[in-house]
Amino acid sequence: MLVRPSTLATITLLSGFLVACRSQPPAEMTPAVTPFVTEASPPAVAPVEVTRVVEQAVAVTAGPTPTATPEPPKELTVCMTHEPESLYRYGDPLFGAAEIATQAVQHAVYESLYTTLSYSYQAQGLVKLPTLEDGDAELQRVTAVAGDRVVSAAGHVARLVEGLRVFDAVGQEVAFDGRTPVEMTQMVVRFQLRPMAWSDGVPVTAADSVYSFSLAADADTPGNKQAIERTAAYVALDDWTTEWRGLPGWRDPTYFTNVWSPLPRHQLGGRTAIELLTAAETTRQPLSNGPFVIAEWVAGDHIRLERNPYYYRAAEGLPRLDRLFFRFLPNAEQVVAQLLAGACQVATQDGLGLAQAPLLWEGQQDGLVSPAFASGLVFEHLDFNIAPVEEYAATRPAWFADERVRQAFALCLNRQAIVEAVTYGLAPVLDVYLPPEHPLYPADLTTWPYDPARANELLEAAGYRDNNGDGLRADPATNAPFQVWLGVNQDSPLRQQVAEMVRQDLRACGIEVEVRALPAEEWFDPRGPLFGRRFDLALFPWLIGSSPDCGLYLTSAIPSPANGWEGNNETGWSNAEYDAACQAALAAPVGSAEYAAQHRAALRLFADNLPVIPLFLHVKVAAVTAVRHFHLDPTQPSELYNVYEWDLEEE
Repeated sequence: MLVRPSTLATITLLSGFLVACRSQPPAEMTPAVTPFVTEASPPAVAPVEVTRVVEQAVAVTAGPTPTATPEPPKELTVCMTHEPESLYRYGDPLFGAAEIATQAVQHAVYESLYTTLSYSYQAQGLVKLPTLEDGDAELQRVTAVAGDRVVSAAGHVARLVEGLRVFDAVGQEVAFDGRTPVEMTQMVVRFQLRPMAWSDGVPVTAADSVYSFSLAADADTPGNKQAIERTAAYVALDDWTTEWRGLPGWRDPTYFTNVWSPLPRHQLGGRTAIELLTAAETTRQPLSNGPFVIAEWVAGDHIRLERNPYYYRAAEGLPRLDRLFFRFLPNAEQVVAQLLAGACQVATQDGLGLAQAPLLWEGQQDGLVSPAFASGLVFEHLDFNIAPVEEYAATRPAWFADERVRQAFALCLNRQAIVEAVTYGLAPVLDVYLPPEHPLYPADLTTWPYDPARANELLEAAGYRDNNGDGLRADPATNAPFQVWLGVNQDSPLRQQVAEMVRQDLRACGIEVEVRALPAEEWFDPRGPLFGRRFDLALFPWLIGSSPDCGLYLTSAIPSPANGWEGNNETGWSNAEYDAACQAALAAPVGSAEYAAQHRAALRLFADNLPVIPLFLHVKVAAVTAVRHFHLDPTQPSELYNVYEWDLEEE
């Protein structure tokens, strides 16, 4: 979930994403491409020196033995437009393309303990993902006494004091009386690492994972501390096994992700958390437990990586490549030019967008390149102000209190035409806050396809009629003409283009829409028109993840003076049945039957009531030339998650 307003910078960044228009292509979509030539190629690669003892028996034969011609090393070059500032796992948080580029290089250096493919989770550096069913995760009864750190019934970390409401061991919400101990549940989860080694030959151990946790928990280490704050203990049980204990009362739905990727304690253990933020051993020359090691980093130009001789899957012939280059280019046009010229074999999503799609398709027709497209994690939506703040409500009719009006708006919009215009038809039309391919998408979901005739029938039934023949419907209570305004941030041409299409579609249904493009700092301000609930219609993005974020539309998430305007549900929509289903879904373990059933129930209620009109997902774009096992996934942040499998196609 995108948390607001503390991540105002993030939503502003999301709002600046540009998607090319198919009907009116901007000039940068069809650049005059000149192959980018650097003054010098990457320096010749020096062999990696590995000290080891080899015992061998040599059979002496008469005469010379012919020397076989060695196979040339397999090399692959990845072209990017962003260069990592640091490879430290706990460096300053990054957003957008810079984060994706950094993760790409980190995937080559560090083994991922798990992946997040196709809206689900998979073990990679772990032997398996723990589950309650298998017993490597469990709910234990513990006794909480006054002063203990617990998670309250409201989901907050707190000390157990008189009056605090918590869930007891049988799931009943109770208030602590200040004296009597409370039986509560505590999640205990065990993780088993695969037998990995660092690139200096030292084994990776569970103690390295615990050391990593201690760094993440340090007050001088930046980053989100939510999982750490809800951790009672994280310890090593043996060389390969760690155990996580949550605070009493905390039933983490994604408990199987509460494992910390190891860092080499034997190398870094003498440094403080502050020192590690800038140390060369963490930022530029980290020890690797992944398929490759950093051999050279020429700032502004390239990073060269070599095969890690201690990679734990080396016996399987992995990685399949001997050498990997990351080259940093100034813009997307140069990335495409280098790709088409054969100077790089992979162009990552950090440097490509839909503006490059026509050129990539042209290259595909010529047999030069294979484009890759996937749904992304940013979705656009049109929101109704269903319950404006009191002072704004006093100036406007209650346009959107009737769900039939909201449903009619959805029927008025030709969302498929919008998708064709701004994503070349590559994104699906959304009906809820997750895509149709999501495994939790209900088969019996109510949808509102483009149908202006039906929309007009709904508006008529709701009492919105054209009373004077001017083509505009009027409010049945006040007879005010149905005229509303739609807010977007002015630095997003994409959103302004979509808003204009919305305006035209709604005019055909007798509704006049004024599009207002506002500065992002005003539009997204916590007390501005959007989250201050002083708007009519709004167009902006949210992030989605593997799990549906029903919490965006909870009653408790409505921004108001009571919560300091910190809620995400700026629509003001409130539905008790939806709240109950969503809260139950958020409390259930991911993958459980309860989790699936309650999320689907919330999705059905959302689709029926339609507090917002979901539009489309942004699209990820990447491209390759003659590379095997490359895959662009909707929910896996970087496409290099399986770089150990990549191989060059045989000529």
